[in-house]
Amino acid sequence: MREKKLAFTDYIFIGTLLFGMLFGAGNLIFPVHLGQLAGKHVNLASLGFMITGVGLPFLAIIALALSKSQGVYDLAQNVGDKFAWIFTAVLYLTIGPIFALPRTATVSFEVGILPNIDPAQRSWMLAVFSGFFFLLVWYFSRKPSGVMVVIGKILTPLFLMVLGLLLAMALIFPLGKVAEIAPQASYRSGAFLQGFTQGYNTMDVLACLAFGVVINDAVRNLGVKKETQIALDTIKGGIFTIALMIIIYGLLALVGAMSLGRFTFSENGGITLAQISQAYFGKLGSWVLAILVTLACLKTAIGLVSSCSETFMQLFKRGSYPQYVAGISLVSWLIANVGLTQLIALSQPLLLLLYPLAITMTILGCCHRFLVSRFEVKVVYRWACTAAVIFSLGDIVAALPFGLASLTVSKSLVALSQGFLPLASLSLGWLIPTIVATIIALFFAHKKANN
Repeated sequence: MREKKLAFTDYIFIGTLLFGMLFGAGNLIFPVHLGQLAGKHVNLASLGFMITGVGLPFLAIIALALSKSQGVYDLAQNVGDKFAWIFTAVLYLTIGPIFALPRTATVSFEVGILPNIDPAQRSWMLAVFSGFFFLLVWYFSRKPSGVMVVIGKILTPLFLMVLGLLLAMALIFPLGKVAEIAPQASYRSGAFLQGFTQGYNTMDVLACLAFGVVINDAVRNLGVKKETQIALDTIKGGIFTIALMIIIYGLLALVGAMSLGRFTFSENGGITLAQISQAYFGKLGSWVLAILVTLACLKTAIGLVSSCSETFMQLFKRGSYPQYVAGISLVSWLIANVGLTQLIALSQPLLLLLYPLAITMTILGCCHRFLVSRFEVKVVYRWACTAAVIFSLGDIVAALPFGLASLTVSKSLVALSQGFLPLASLSLGWLIPTIVATIIALFFAHKKANN
């Protein structure tokens, strides 16, 4: 049977879906902060950031299509059933109530509320704001309605218009010269790889592994049946989306670097974004941006609560949808009160564990059709993922909070890792060992298949 050839409007539809999945207002703070960190090396750092913040998430959707996976659990089953259950649970907890959901409230607070209050009021104001925020999330998540869909359709274009105006103002009337902005110590060398690991903070690879099947199903519903054609049509539909996101992230990083011409270095990108918007738009304009960011984050939070609740019901085989919605909303509110900077810092060890695994499975998923026809595929996945976990331990320990990274045993493990593993000082010590382990696995898996 001949494959249906998609029309231009179909590709626009696919691109719109992709943009909705990949673009989140909460992620705007990361390229801005990256710009402040990288200074005059912002272009190199941005390139690394775009690989993990845009390229790999897009690749994760392609991997799901090519491997015929219905989601992250399906893909992870190539390692094993127990691994698939644990990885899926931890991934959804990370993009749900532990980190990504609380962050939607803290980003809104840092951009919209914090610049307009006395810093001494920060703690209790955050508690009140995040409480009201997650009360709304709980209310709308109980029975997801068309209200938020309508808000999203109006909100996204409006938000992009305001953001576009802000970026245009920043380029026409720059706050500083990028060439004169000194990079932070860690970005004086290796800015590209530093940007690569900064892209982990978007959590978009994890989100696309979790929800990417929605895109593939949408393409399938347009009449495309073959996995390779689904992947190809997704790529065609996503070209404009990827280009747009690269431009947005690149300009935000550039504006972040230029902001140091007027402002001091900020502890997170939310503060910087608020300062920049107030510099160009004044109080009223900054409030408009803050309201749009908050509504966009609210929409994202409602979608995450709904998706996580449905997934946890399937994983844990107990509890009702309303119970999970209430529980996730409550936990997210409690965790949000640690603040944005602390939340980002606390997420690092878990992201340094999940991302090597997610990247490894994404690459293998893209090669799945080739692997499954020539090798015993589970052997390859297991070797690669085991290596990714073992050789990322040094990176994970180095990022541990609460002084745990300063313990003697932690310092010894980090020193061992950085002494023997290439790129370990850049939190990429897992990369080369995982490639080597995969090559070895291909040899053994090929032999085993032949036997």
